Amino acid sequence: MNPQPLLVGVDSPALSTDDQLDTVVSLLESLRDLDPTQASVRDAMLAFAGEHPDSLHRSCQEGHFTGSAMVVEQGTGRVLLLFHTKLRKWLQPGGHTDGEAVMASTALREATEETGIESLRVFTAPIDLDIHEVRPPSEPPHLHHDIRFLVLAPRGSLPVGNHESESLRWFTPDEAAELDVDDSVLRLIRSGLAMARELPDAELD
Repeated sequence: MNPQPLLVGVDSPALSTDDQLDTVVSLLESLRDLDPTQASVRDAMLAFAGEHPDSLHRSCQEGHFTGSAMVVEQGTGRVLLLFHTKLRKWLQPGGHTDGEAVMASTALREATEETGIESLRVFTAPIDLDIHEVRPPSEPPHLHHDIRFLVLAPRGSLPVGNHESESLRWFTPDEAAELDVDDSVLRLIRSGLAMARELPDAELD
């Protein structure tokens, strides 16, 4: 059975810092009700962690773990995407763990830094797993083992981007589908909105 997701803010004890790779391994091993494709990604991540004890750090040049956030606006179902300055793509907020093993904490931190929105809250159970190659300027190609979470933003939040993005906008699902985005981003949007629709009305208003 999958872990029961908790909806928490930045000060929650559930997001207390941890630097043990075993914490990531335990999280991945707890994800059991996955479709075959996601199960295959989980297994690949577990194998990578077993082979790379430094995989929480970007100094692991072959690849490393990252955390991402599908930010959904409460009450509207809109999603927040940014146009990444280096990668030249529309993407969800996210980034390197830099040694942090509580992946939901990484996702919430990156979402807050990249959107400027206060009072974001994150669900502690992942909603999507993805392994993809990135080719940043002046860096060798490497893999991001990305663990992704649903993050809720208060209705009416006005995002303010930082140096990592050229544009930051709310999109309806139909508008997002018209962008030149990776299939994994569209899958993440579907997963995030499906989970958001299951929330009690009090969590969405």
